Amino acid sequence: MFGLLRRRSPHRDIAERLYAAVAAQARQPAFFAELGVADTVDGRFDVLALHAWMVIDRLRGEPDGDAQAQALFDCMFGHLDTAVREMGAQDLGVGRRIKIMAEGLHGRALAFRTALADADPAALEDALQRNVFGKATPDAAAVTRLAAYVRDGVATLAALGSGRLARGDLAWPEI
Repeated sequence: MFGLLRRRSPHRDIAERLYAAVAAQARQPAFFAELGVADTVDGRFDVLALHAWMVIDRLRGEPDGDAQAQALFDCMFGHLDTAVREMGAQDLGVGRRIKIMAEGLHGRALAFRTALADADPAALEDALQRNVFGKATPDAAAVTRLAAYVRDGVATLAALGSGRLARGDLAWPEI
């Protein structure tokens, strides 16, 4: 009953479509099988965070983009809350875990954004090494390949029209 009293975000439907597209891309086996990202809960979150960051930054270029980006963030963490609960986390621990994940997304987004703006191409590779590959020691060619994918992904999303974005019709480069 109380849910009826809450206003529904006008961006919620768009956010749901965008999240579905982001999650589908982040689940592509090539990230794990070919690039060597750890196929673990943490590794999967890292790839999801990478894609969410790209789309959130793209949304900020839209009219009302901050509200759209926030709706995507809220949608993503609503889904992650459900996933954490399904993995067996106790109710009292879910909020803490989600807070850590949200802080992780913000930290990764800042690192990726800063590295992408750096004139040194190695800056993005370093950020990806720390924030996607974690403690693993990936092949240098895999890190370079992921950096090229991210640069192409950001450019592809930047060229994406508002209508396609609103439909969740995201275009991603080859991995």
